[in-house]
Amino acid sequence: MAENRRSGPQATALIYDEDMTRVRLLWDDPECAIEGPERLTATYARLCHRGLAQRCVRLPAREATEEELGLVHSPEYVAVVKGTQTMSTEELRTLAQQYDAVYFHPSTFPCARMAVGATLQLVDAVLTGAVGNGMALVRPPGHHSQRDAANGFCVFNNVAIAAEHAKRRHGLQRVLIVDWDIHHGQGTQGVFENDPSVLYFSWHRYEHQSFWPRLRESDYDVVGQGPGRGFTVNVPWNKVGMKNADYVSVFLHVLLPLAIEFDPELVLVSAGFDSGIGDPEGQMQATPECFAHLTLLLLPLARGRLCAVLEGGYHLQCLAECVCLTLQTLLGDPVPALSGDPAPCLSSLESIQNVRAAHAPHWASLRHEDTGPILTPSTWCGDGGPPLLGAQSVGTTERRGTLLDKLLSCPPPPPHTGIGLAVPDSTSSLNLPPALLQEEGVIVSKEEAEMWSRLDSASTQDQALAALGKLLALLDKILTGQVRAGIAVSPAVSAAMAVALRKGLTGGAQRLLCVAVGELDIPEDLRDNGRILLLNIGGKEQSEAAASRTHICLGGHEATEPGTFLLALTSLILPVAYSFRPDLVLIVLGPDCGLRNLDVELLTRLLQGPVAGQMLLLLQNPDLPLVEALAWALEGRALPSTLGPFLSASPKQALAITRLCRQRRLDWPMLQVSVT
Repeated sequence: MAENRRSGPQATALIYDEDMTRVRLLWDDPECAIEGPERLTATYARLCHRGLAQRCVRLPAREATEEELGLVHSPEYVAVVKGTQTMSTEELRTLAQQYDAVYFHPSTFPCARMAVGATLQLVDAVLTGAVGNGMALVRPPGHHSQRDAANGFCVFNNVAIAAEHAKRRHGLQRVLIVDWDIHHGQGTQGVFENDPSVLYFSWHRYEHQSFWPRLRESDYDVVGQGPGRGFTVNVPWNKVGMKNADYVSVFLHVLLPLAIEFDPELVLVSAGFDSGIGDPEGQMQATPECFAHLTLLLLPLARGRLCAVLEGGYHLQCLAECVCLTLQTLLGDPVPALSGDPAPCLSSLESIQNVRAAHAPHWASLRHEDTGPILTPSTWCGDGGPPLLGAQSVGTTERRGTLLDKLLSCPPPPPHTGIGLAVPDSTSSLNLPPALLQEEGVIVSKEEAEMWSRLDSASTQDQALAALGKLLALLDKILTGQVRAGIAVSPAVSAAMAVALRKGLTGGAQRLLCVAVGELDIPEDLRDNGRILLLNIGGKEQSEAAASRTHICLGGHEATEPGTFLLALTSLILPVAYSFRPDLVLIVLGPDCGLRNLDVELLTRLLQGPVAGQMLLLLQNPDLPLVEALAWALEGRALPSTLGPFLSASPKQALAITRLCRQRRLDWPMLQVSVT
């Protein structure tokens, strides 16, 4: 088990206060009955049972001031909510009827103020470096509430106020809000629709405007107004039953490209878990570990400064598990393997295509997009009736419940956080993770030594045997689960790669992904091995005839330039990796591979998702600062800086990547970004 992170920029904060459980429904209202205090108490109990709460820095909650509420809400509306403290039950009920899907309680005002204050406490702690990231378990939720109105269980807009607070108090210029609640956060969208300093992303049930809140403003072509055009990103789900592959595809092909270009200084997550399996509101089939993967994909942004704030979630068991896995990822633990078919459904592909088409005029990262929107989606049945949902996609409540019980009945394995290091030089001057294992090497067999000498004739015998011994010992520990990941330096990285691939196959890896960067010699017998998928970035140009399902090459030195590499990472490397589902990832950096150290760290962090953490990095040049940075990246530490000003891929490279993706999208379904 990973050790506790008590304080500092690598710590994770948790905020929970029992005072936020005081609000409850005082009259009969089936619509509002699902939002109760047990949403917090059951979730917090599960965090404690799993030992996760104990590993976090505990921040005290506080009530927000009325001045802070005024960052978003009008004084008149704040006064209305303040007045509920002295109202009778009947007066509260009468007031609630003025709004949509809202109830009030005499404790609503202090409780809603505490939800805002807790969110601001978390943001302040993250932005001052007291902690690196964190989660606020709050209620009432906030993303539906508007300047002058409560809405959808929400009283004050916790996340919108936090974004304004971050800009005004801390001077931030770019804030990303990711709203993965299953309902559209129209309140948050309305606050920032003219504001280019806030990028708002929301996916939500829409079903061609038939699902609550039934707003035209929730569709894909609503992209913001005035200077804020392009900074509102709506992904409408037009049917229920969306699964893990649908959620991850949207992150890879819509959110990540825009977020990397936007380069936020803070990420706020409106963390609603009614988008998870079993929830009566969402009726989706994304399993709890999916939210761990979504969190992992966001952590490289904004130097890891991520604040997750609870919104919806009404199936108590699923809610608690989703929160646990989100918090576990914030703590730096490996994510569980992603379950389910790695193919997005037709309806989600239609939404992805439409969103990308709508935003292509506003974002350089999508400017190469040459596909228009789907004007008549497969779920549309005309103006005379409801959308076609499809019984197979929806599934019965009984089937969803059985699947959820099966998924949650097995406790997650304890995280393996050990990191192995096999390098020839002394590392005593480096700041390395405390759990790091320095590999001493093993005695190399005669057969292994002869194989190495055939692959590498340039190194001396002593150099070869020393490098080979350490490499084999480290890889054996990874394959047997003694450590989760490792870094090895070799004087002949092509030979080391060939040895590692063969050792992986004989050591039990069933699907081995090798991402080789630079010009490296790849043995012919490994190129079309059905258990190895080779992705070569920046290698020798490959003819279309030489391309295959398991050997994909983006050749030429331009492929490792920042703009080209980032485009390849989100549109090619990660989608292929999530489609392939490897049980071991090998990242190989050739001599003068051309990647920035920051890009290597980013690649390392993000590829830990598809493989659930098991990874070996092979380097030829013993660049000790890079070794230190990669060791911390494997340990789960955030990137040390933001990604910096966006650099576009050249039109030639963008076209090459697009062609590669189209050639291989039938082999690897997560490459798909359109239905045409």
